[in-house]
Amino acid sequence: MPMTSRPTSRDVAREAGVSQSTVSLVLGGKWSGRVSPATVAAVHDAAERLGYRPNRAARSLRLGSTRTVLLVVPTLTAPFFGAVHDGAARVAARHGFGIVAYPWPETAGPADSPFAAPDEAIDGILASSLAEDAMSGFAGTPVVMLDSDPSAAAPTVVFGVEDGMRAIVTHLTGLGHRRFGHVASSIDQWTFHARGRALADAVAAVPGASLAREDGALDVAAAKDAAGRLLDRPERPTALVCDDDVMSAGAYKAARARGLEIPRDLSVTGFDDVLLATALEPELTTVRLPAGELGAAGMTALLELLEGGHPASRSLPGELVVRGSTGPVPVE
Repeated sequence: MPMTSRPTSRDVAREAGVSQSTVSLVLGGKWSGRVSPATVAAVHDAAERLGYRPNRAARSLRLGSTRTVLLVVPTLTAPFFGAVHDGAARVAARHGFGIVAYPWPETAGPADSPFAAPDEAIDGILASSLAEDAMSGFAGTPVVMLDSDPSAAAPTVVFGVEDGMRAIVTHLTGLGHRRFGHVASSIDQWTFHARGRALADAVAAVPGASLAREDGALDVAAAKDAAGRLLDRPERPTALVCDDDVMSAGAYKAARARGLEIPRDLSVTGFDDVLLATALEPELTTVRLPAGELGAAGMTALLELLEGGHPASRSLPGELVVRGSTGPVPVE
C-alpha cells in the first residue's frame, strides 16, 4: 500500500532491515568504519524507494547550528543594500547557508532580534552601515561589520571612501575648480564622517581652494534644499560634491531651478554608482563602490569566524567613474 504521510527515518530503517541509529549514521555521513558498505547501500536504496528527505530543521537543532545568517541593514529600499544582500547570499549558498534580511534604522538604537530566541535561530550576523553598539542586543553572536567604523572590535569590511573623495577632488581641481560645495548626509554613520573628513582635507591641500558644507537627509528633497543653500551663497561653488547619488539628484534639481546648466555652469559628483547615476541627464560622475563584493567579502569573513578563525579586517577600493556631469570651471 502506498504511504500517505511523509516517510520517517524509522520507515527507512524498517525498509532496509536496520536500526534507526544506523540510518542516522548513514544519512548523516558518519558511517565510515562503523557501518559496512553493503548496509550503506541498502539504507540509501530504501530512502530512495520511500522518497525520504531528512528534516533539515531537526538536524540543525541536533548539531547546534541553523546555517542561517541575519543581515541587518538601515533600510531595504536603497538599491545599495540589495546588492550587498546579493553578494552575501551568493557566498552563503555555496556553503549551505541562508540569509534573512532585517532592516534596522541607524537612529533606532540597539537592534531588537526578529526571533524569540536569536541564539537558536541564527549562527551569525552581518551588519551593514551601522554602529557597532547597534548590535549590543546580540551579545555572544558572531558578527562582521560592513561599511562601518574599522576601529570596531568585530571584524570589518569597509570601502576606501577616503581615497574616493580624494580622487573626486583631484579630478575637479584638474578641471580648474577651486570653489567646492559639499552636499553632506546628516546621517550619523562612519562612512559619511569619513567622506566629509577626506573631502575637507583634500580641498585644504589645494592652494586657493575653499569648501562650504550644507547637511541634509539622504533623500532628493532634502538634498535639493541643501544644494540650494550652497548655490545661493554670494561666492557660489562651481562644483558640488554629494555624499551619495540620491543626493546628487537633489543637486540637479536645485541647479535647474536656478537656471544653471550641468556641467557648463556647475559640476556635480556623487558617490556609490547606483543605477540612478546613469538615469540622470547628464550621467553622473561618481565613485563606484562594489556593494556586491562588500556582501561577499563580509560573508566570507563571517564563515571564517564561525569556523573558529580570526578574519582580518579588509578595505575594498572604490573607482572614480567620470561621466558627463563634470566639466571645466565656468569662465566668469
